[in-house]
Amino acid sequence: MPQYLAMTYTADVNWWAPEQADELTKYRQFAVDHDSKIKASALLHPTSTATVVRVEGARGGEVVTTDGPYAETKEALTGYYLIEAANLDEAVKIAADIPAAWPGGGAVEVRPVIIAR
Repeated sequence: MPQYLAMTYTADVNWWAPEQADELTKYRQFAVDHDSKIKASALLHPTSTATVVRVEGARGGEVVTTDGPYAETKEALTGYYLIEAANLDEAVKIAADIPAAWPGGGAVEVRPVIIAR
């Protein structure tokens, strides 16, 4: 069955902070409601914890790292769900239940996954 990555874009927050408890409960309920379709999921730490990696020149060149986010944005990639669905329409229907898709929540980007082995 095809898989789709549903990436959540929301405010860049610390999900473990007490003020996020109510919001986190909504995401946990989504996971319970769609347990059979979710193959993997994760929340991401805030972008301030990010490290950007670049290789200068050609492959094998000098590795350059930068602390912090790549770009300043209103909404950041804050998590993902790997969803198994019959088709894009079903994946979108499931993604619409993710709190990030709700008014004021942010957005959810859905992309088909290419499994290359």
